[in-house]
Amino acid sequence: MRLGIWVYGMASAAAGILDLIWGNFEPAHQPTQAFGDHIPAQQVFAYFIAIALIFGGAAIVYRRTARGGAITLSGVYFIFAVFWLPRFYTAPLVLGFRPFVYLGVLGGVAGQLIVVAAGAIVYALAATQGRIALERLTVITRWTFGLSSVDFGVVHLMDVPTTARMIGKWMPLGADFWTVLSGIAFVLAGISILSGVMDVLAARLLALMLLFFEALVLVPLPFASPHDHVAWGGSAYNLAAAGAVWIFAESIASWRAEHGRQLAMGLIWSHN
Repeated sequence: MRLGIWVYGMASAAAGILDLIWGNFEPAHQPTQAFGDHIPAQQVFAYFIAIALIFGGAAIVYRRTARGGAITLSGVYFIFAVFWLPRFYTAPLVLGFRPFVYLGVLGGVAGQLIVVAAGAIVYALAATQGRIALERLTVITRWTFGLSSVDFGVVHLMDVPTTARMIGKWMPLGADFWTVLSGIAFVLAGISILSGVMDVLAARLLALMLLFFEALVLVPLPFASPHDHVAWGGSAYNLAAAGAVWIFAESIASWRAEHGRQLAMGLIWSHN
């Protein structure tokens, strides 16, 4: 799980550094503009959150400070999830009262909740009764990651042209093909996670797919638009999400292995 924690932490810290550089929130993943264009002391708030991201990202990778880092990052990402909520009202007014619009906003909220959940997992593991807390979290995190993945896939499939525009024209078989394929992969991974059937493998493959997105789609964007906060921030968020999914996958694998050992010990004691 250490690899996932490092990716999650360093990507979160990078997002904080980017917010400091721009002196504002990244509008695609931290949409304060959903509350209006003139929020009092918005820049001060952005600096405060940026410092929290940097602190949390640096702290979570070290065992002694992991709990503080985890609760900080979970808190910050939960705030970002709240930023999306007004769009459940405003987005349909602009784009129409269609299921796709609501699913798109829900995808924005879900995108933040998966990184909230990853911080909660790390906090539970670092706590004194980490295994007990992790067992209680397992059901919640399974539904969070599973439903989020299904939502991402459905949104991909319902609006192929928009997603396809992000994919380079140099990709073989065309952008639409990769958009549909990734949408199906999201849905299948979500179903696997929700059902518990091959869930660890599905989560690991999901994290790997996000890393492929990073290399093939997102990394070129800052080079094409070096002054675009969204291009840089989207890349940092995607890495944080990939780390979050990996943390989830390894937490399920660890919990299952521990559960298996406890059952084995119980059988041994019962025979004795």
